[in-house]
Amino acid sequence: MNELFGTEYPIAAFSHCRDVVAAVSKAGGLGVLGAVTYTPEQLEVELTWIEEQVGDRPYGVDLLLPVGTADAAARLSPEELEHLLDDPTPILPEEHRQFVSHLLAEHHIPELPDGGAEARRLLNPPKALAEVAFAHPIRLIASALGPPPPDLVTEAHDRGVLVAALVGTKEHALRQKAAAVDVIVAQGYEAGGHTGTIATMVLVPEVVDAVAPTPVLAAGGIASGRQMAAAMALGAQGVWTGSVWLTTEEAETHPVVKEKLLRAGSSDTVRSRCRTGKPARQLRSGFTEAWDRPDAPEPLPMPLQPLLVAEAIERIDRAASAGNDDAVDLANYFVGQVVGRLTSVQPARQVLQDMVTEYVDTVVAMGEALSTPA
Repeated sequence: MNELFGTEYPIAAFSHCRDVVAAVSKAGGLGVLGAVTYTPEQLEVELTWIEEQVGDRPYGVDLLLPVGTADAAARLSPEELEHLLDDPTPILPEEHRQFVSHLLAEHHIPELPDGGAEARRLLNPPKALAEVAFAHPIRLIASALGPPPPDLVTEAHDRGVLVAALVGTKEHALRQKAAAVDVIVAQGYEAGGHTGTIATMVLVPEVVDAVAPTPVLAAGGIASGRQMAAAMALGAQGVWTGSVWLTTEEAETHPVVKEKLLRAGSSDTVRSRCRTGKPARQLRSGFTEAWDRPDAPEPLPMPLQPLLVAEAIERIDRAASAGNDDAVDLANYFVGQVVGRLTSVQPARQVLQDMVTEYVDTVVAMGEALSTPA
């Protein structure tokens, strides 16, 4: 991985926070900015800032490129879909809108003072975001859902940018290889965010064997040097990490959520469709439990579920910041089972250095154990 990306350490760090991305790249890893929550204009600002911080150090961008969309949204043009970001009511079932409304009322979550104008957008046009990314000296562009469009792969390669794709099965990996991606990220069941049902220990060697010689990064349950050593022993050429950066000093994780992460154990996460419409591992909370109730409707497919809950999540987060106990109970975020190891707040640089040091110590110890006579 180091030769591939020009990094000192084979550690990729996915984060929606530019400060984390810059800190990791400056420390010798590969910071990867999750761009799905940014408008093209905002992404331009973020990437310009990152470049000012990292100089000629490598960094990447991760885009959400779903293979398909809900039937109702698939019939809409990009312009019509963009318009619906401001008012998605016409394509959201009444039953679902009522459920969300009643859930917020049950927990005494107040309306937004600005009427929801600042509710985070989870459906920014990926093509426009890619155009912004390609205008910057990124080293990597990653596709988080499904094979990237052929024209994106072609443009990336024409610009000397590597393409990565996340997978949860061997079959997905083979499709990604056929799509000419340069790096495959094998993300196990333990991971935070969108993830499949096969554990990292099983998935990584299966994918490595299936797609060789295409390089594979291991993801899911990796937050320490020992876990990194295990991933490399399985055949991975590096690791793709995410959850471990959520509790760093630089992370812009909501303060209430960060405190909940620091207290959480490895069993305090759940795979749920309640935030995005696709199974995504996140912190168990009153919000995830509400969607499991008998009276709860089935979550809508992507991209409708994000449109349904975006403003509700904004309201919950703001109320939690104001000390609303019910909102604190509802508040959550995407995180993997490795959350049980996140027990303190440290600078991102220190997290990376500790991981590297423990990795080296682990590999040395393993070598010594093998060379010691029985």
